[in-house]
Amino acid sequence: MSNSDSFLSSLTTRRELLGAFAVAAVASTLPLGALAQAAAPASGTAQAIADHFSGVTTMQGEFVQFGPRGEQTGGKFFIQRPGKLRFNYDDPSPMRVIADGKNVAIGNMKLKTWDLYPLSKTPLSLLLAQRIDLSAGMVKGVKEESDLTTIALGNNTVFGNSTITMMFDPKTYDLRQWTITDNQGKDTSVMIFNVKTGVQFDDRVFRVPYESIPGTAASRD
Repeated sequence: MSNSDSFLSSLTTRRELLGAFAVAAVASTLPLGALAQAAAPASGTAQAIADHFSGVTTMQGEFVQFGPRGEQTGGKFFIQRPGKLRFNYDDPSPMRVIADGKNVAIGNMKLKTWDLYPLSKTPLSLLLAQRIDLSAGMVKGVKEESDLTTIALGNNTVFGNSTITMMFDPKTYDLRQWTITDNQGKDTSVMIFNVKTGVQFDDRVFRVPYESIPGTAASRD
């Protein structure tokens, strides 16, 4: 089985889906236990970094993604805040991932199939929020170092044990990478590079093909 086939098979359950949207290098992933537990709101520096990232309304670039079984894929990504994202995977992977602000659709271009999930039920919604709120209710942990600020977010009521861990450059406040940990403790990680911000996108970039997803006509409204 090829890496791309293995990756496709990992998307067949909801648990694996939550690990499919991650941006972080596996070697750089920090377990939650290594982060300072946030019983109080995060520091002013951490919130300043989150506010800076929230202010980046559009961005695009390239990514390399590492799955929980070691599979590696890459491609191009597009983000428009709030709630919109697209991952175009490089050949031979036939995958597409599109979030249109309401739902997340995972498509297999080879098989012409799509799976649909509510964006609000995935930790990806925290990354794509209008403003990343580091109040105590969302913060699982914060670690501030000279070369990296790591912020882990989650909400047990909404996402169970799933979390998203974002890693920022403390000097430029730029997002370097992120990791989503699923309810089984498995990480999917992707590193981003060649990032451009302030990009104008056509609305079609984030269009979910609801007409190709049986029984989802109401989801487009």
